[in-house]
Amino acid sequence: MDMKVAKKKLGLKERYRVLTRDLGWEPTYHSKDALFPYVNYEGIKVHDWDKWEDPFRLTMDAYWKYQAEKERKFYAIIDAHAQNNGHLNLTDARYLSALKIFLQAISPGEYAAHKGFARAGREFPGVGTQVACQMQAIDEIRHAQTQIHALSNYNKYYDGFHAFADQRDRIWYTSVARSFFDDAMSAGPFEFMIAIGFSFEYVLTNLLFVPFMSGAAYNGDMATVTFGFSAQSDEARHMTLGLECIKFMLEQDPGNVPIVQAWIDKWFWRGFRVLGLVSTMMDYMLPKRVKSWREAWNIYGDENGTALFNDLARYGIRPPKGWADAEKAVDHMSHQFMLGLYQWSFGTSFHSWIPSDDDLDWLSKKYPTTFDKYYRPRWEHIKKLAAAGTQYKNYGLPKLCQCCQLPTVFTEPDDPTLICHREAEYKGERYHFCSDGCQSIFENEPEKYIQAWLPMPQLHQDPIRGDLGAWMDWVNLKDGHDNGDYVGSNDQRNFDAWRGLATTNE
Repeated sequence: MDMKVAKKKLGLKERYRVLTRDLGWEPTYHSKDALFPYVNYEGIKVHDWDKWEDPFRLTMDAYWKYQAEKERKFYAIIDAHAQNNGHLNLTDARYLSALKIFLQAISPGEYAAHKGFARAGREFPGVGTQVACQMQAIDEIRHAQTQIHALSNYNKYYDGFHAFADQRDRIWYTSVARSFFDDAMSAGPFEFMIAIGFSFEYVLTNLLFVPFMSGAAYNGDMATVTFGFSAQSDEARHMTLGLECIKFMLEQDPGNVPIVQAWIDKWFWRGFRVLGLVSTMMDYMLPKRVKSWREAWNIYGDENGTALFNDLARYGIRPPKGWADAEKAVDHMSHQFMLGLYQWSFGTSFHSWIPSDDDLDWLSKKYPTTFDKYYRPRWEHIKKLAAAGTQYKNYGLPKLCQCCQLPTVFTEPDDPTLICHREAEYKGERYHFCSDGCQSIFENEPEKYIQAWLPMPQLHQDPIRGDLGAWMDWVNLKDGHDNGDYVGSNDQRNFDAWRGLATTNE
């Protein structure tokens, strides 16, 4: 009689091997080069794919259970937020402008990242990379879904939330994020991993999520806090993957170092320009602010970035080429960008406003060497124009940077009184740039960037032909509802009326 012995429970490594054993198959009627055609053309040399260490792969089978638990908690809170009129717990409806920008620019970026990682997982031959890309693709689409669900409740009550997908492609300030992700998705798989996995997720994501979610909590927006905390636990894993990815490339072959360095230079600057949107959200759009953009940069940019690049120095990697210019820009970018958003507020899908005296004093305190000297006088002038009934609006067409697609509103790194403008000729055409960083990126890949689609020239093309009203229809923008001054807007009137009903006996 055979003895019955309980089967030995599989360890983590055995479970992972069983779970992924079919991914590492050897092709029989195609060569590996034919099966993975994009692995070699970027010039990255990989000698042993098994060296790829995804530090979280061994917990893959626990991943689904953990994510499901997060989903249950997330939707329970979102449901409670909707049923209890959570939108009336906000400090002020001005705060919604920050959410509108996030939904228009960042959430579609999450969806784009999901497609990019799904593609990269197909194009890499290693099992570790395939599993890592698969898991991150699922994370990214989940982030897009939860963000859209969380913010959809606001669409029932407030203007400007209704057409974020159209506006992501067509409005001038949201095309900044679109062009960033389009650029990454049209790159090869290794460059995509540097763009999203390393530069955006590891170097820059904390500047986006941590201060913004703290601001949401400080302003009573529990719906946004919920998706933020849910996403941030994934971001910690993505950051680790991004770092492992870059170390894998650097350790495989010394010839990879200059290629990786060039990608780091490019994608740091591209990401820094996208974060210009975040700087305005932090400094100008939160009724109650946790910290300034400068303070966030000091922690999550300067301190964390310096430590990271000190660690990577042993591989021969130096800080990104644009790091010094970024540091000089931090005290100016939110003010310069916000002045642009205010003067072109008729072409935005959110409200803007003139900062109050208290707001100006807070900005003076946070930017003691720059705000009172360069920016307070401009806001005071705009305030006088508004008081005289002549609100400052600029109906001129902003010149867009051919690379980052932002209007050329930023100043020279060493002279905040002089607009920074660069231009280059290529094949008989002249192209414009907002900075040395963007010009350098263009000149390294001109054939790619001359194909970039910029939204504002569409205003003069068929079928719009310079008709501003037709342009607003095309971008799904309701003039006077979705844009313009917050004071006197539907959002302000409705929030004040509903808040009054909720806090009085009338």
